[in-house]
Amino acid sequence: MSSHLRDSSPHALRVLVLALLVVLTGCATTPKAQSTPPPAPVLFVHGTDDTPGAFYAMLDAFEEAGWPKERLHAVRLHPNNGQMPIEVMAYQVRSAAEGLRKRTGAEHIDVVAFSQGTLSSRYWMQELGGQGRVRRFVSISGPHHGTRAAYLKSDPALVQMRPDSDFLRELNRREKPLGDIEVFSFWTPLDSTVVPADSARLPGATERTFLVPMHQLMLSSPAVISATVEALSKPANP
Repeated sequence: MSSHLRDSSPHALRVLVLALLVVLTGCATTPKAQSTPPPAPVLFVHGTDDTPGAFYAMLDAFEEAGWPKERLHAVRLHPNNGQMPIEVMAYQVRSAAEGLRKRTGAEHIDVVAFSQGTLSSRYWMQELGGQGRVRRFVSISGPHHGTRAAYLKSDPALVQMRPDSDFLRELNRREKPLGDIEVFSFWTPLDSTVVPADSARLPGATERTFLVPMHQLMLSSPAVISATVEALSKPANP
């Protein structure tokens, strides 16, 4: 041992030993800044006579807002013309949702659904075990309490979307049908497809109306797109 160390006081030796330990264990390095967690993956669910292309403008907006492309998925439902019951579509939604979760490793996803797609999504969440997989649900112009326009055709899914149908009574039987999922309901009072337009309302949802002149234009409306991105960007409730 050098004479310098032998002559040092016990306190000085302790300080020296602690300093050496800090250097050796790496504790002296600057703490790493915590990385921002990636945004929740988003599943987009189209409606009757629609395709994933209906969400083209919205998908672009989400990418511009910072969502990686691989965390966005618009499901293609088949057939898309109402000829199969909504329950059949719901199983396809479930498959797409589980695929998105598996690819991204996410425990929860967000869901953005339009028109009949809102009912397919709800059936998956409420009846097929999807509720615990979803963080936020944005319903855009969904006929949650039916639409009189559904009397124009007799296809199975259209019959289910008639006001007071057995399907809708069962789907709406609970006071808070979507449990702890954070729900948003966006709709236009000028809707001539969802009649009456306020059928798009959901209990407990954060609700916004937009003066969009047509049902289908809701998905290309800059105001609706901005509101949807904002809803899924905001911090989680405490």
